[in-house]
Amino acid sequence: MNIDRSSGVLLHPTSLPSQWGVGDLGQSAYSFVDQLAAAGQTFWQMLPLTSVGAHGSPYSPHSLFAGNPLLLSPELLVRGGLLDGLPDPPAVADQRRVDYSQAIELKRSLVKKALVHSSGSSPRFAEYCSKNEAWLDDFALYEALTEAYGRPWTDWPEDLRRRKKGAIQAKMPSLLSSMHLTKFSQFLFETQWDALRGFAASKGVRVLGDVPFYVLHDSSDVWSNPGLFKVDEKGSPLFVGGVPPDYFSKTGQRWGNPVYDWPHMEEDGYAWWKARADRALGLADLLRLDHFRGYVSYWEIPEESPTAERGQWVQVPGSFFRFLKSSYPELPFVAEDLGTITDDVKAAIGDLGIPGMRVLQFAFDGHADNPHLPQNHVRNSLVCTGTHDTNTTLGWFAQEASQRSREELELLIGHPVSAKTVCEDLMRMAMSSVSDLCIVPFQDILGLGADARMNNPATSEGNWRWRATEGEMSDRSFTLLKELTASSGRR
Repeated sequence: MNIDRSSGVLLHPTSLPSQWGVGDLGQSAYSFVDQLAAAGQTFWQMLPLTSVGAHGSPYSPHSLFAGNPLLLSPELLVRGGLLDGLPDPPAVADQRRVDYSQAIELKRSLVKKALVHSSGSSPRFAEYCSKNEAWLDDFALYEALTEAYGRPWTDWPEDLRRRKKGAIQAKMPSLLSSMHLTKFSQFLFETQWDALRGFAASKGVRVLGDVPFYVLHDSSDVWSNPGLFKVDEKGSPLFVGGVPPDYFSKTGQRWGNPVYDWPHMEEDGYAWWKARADRALGLADLLRLDHFRGYVSYWEIPEESPTAERGQWVQVPGSFFRFLKSSYPELPFVAEDLGTITDDVKAAIGDLGIPGMRVLQFAFDGHADNPHLPQNHVRNSLVCTGTHDTNTTLGWFAQEASQRSREELELLIGHPVSAKTVCEDLMRMAMSSVSDLCIVPFQDILGLGADARMNNPATSEGNWRWRATEGEMSDRSFTLLKELTASSGRR
């Protein structure tokens, strides 16, 4: 994929303004695409579009294949003749924050009404179910059983936990209605998403998507494919994923996701990974591979360990990258190569020839060989001011940047840096980089502080909830971005 001297903006759809408590694929999304195109942007970067629960994390999905029905636009359902009219908007305590529990209840009720209105029997819906049955049937069954028992799949009756055919057949009549609703919600999501993506393509805007490395233990993926994970006979994890102590946390990050049984995956030619990647590439033009170092070796933590300090690096079979090369000759991927990056990880990225990442907030530590310093950037890379896991640039400058970092930044820029100028300074620096692709988080374009941070990996509460307001989505917010894009020769 050609990304030479291009740029874009990072903004997850849930962060768009709407009257329904969570951003969606409706008018705000179409307006945002128009604004990106008018500002000369080529990419809209977003987080995974996976189905999420009340925690809101798109990196801990209940399915790596299912889309997020929370992104459904009620207005588009009305326009498509699936609703007679709009309900009263919910009372939202804070327009800047997503209330996932409230949004889940609202969107589910609208899907139920749309299903009744449509009778759920259109040829397009039937075609969608047939095309996606390899993952959709398992996901719908998992969702129905979760609703029926109200607890994780490892606590279901043993025969259902083990997917005994007779037990599932006996239970099936009571599950069909719920399964049909889940399938219909996925159909609606994909219908709205395909329309938005097609509109973006017509404006010259491509989607930079994201692939989570892990999946939740309580997910359809682990329940339906336990042999692909290191779990015991009851399905409980033997080991969980995470990273050792690093920039983000002194005790490391214990994510709690079950780790993969890579040798088992290798035996069947990585068929499950092929299905995953095909699905993700059906929704995006380019994919960011989250936690890329995990594809080389991953940090395996004993399940009983309360933190990520006790663990070990486990090597992934080298055949996985041969599989990627043969399956996807164009390699439409970006490697998220942040954190503890060893020589073997660097070698893997170099061998694949895919872009890595450069984050300006990581650049100013006093080390001349820091790869995030602008003078050390390489063309085949993605440069950004910050990521969804870092503070906003203003928040970083106000709360985290050391005096030494500030001095180094000022020396490099050639003038004093303040809270009023730091966002523009780093945006200008990123746009001027030799890196082929430049991505700026929308919070930095708006000059927002730490309260607009999307995720803090060192915490488990309050993440993934930030939203922009209607006023912040005005065309004037994109003026500086347009100027910097033109002056840096990007598109």
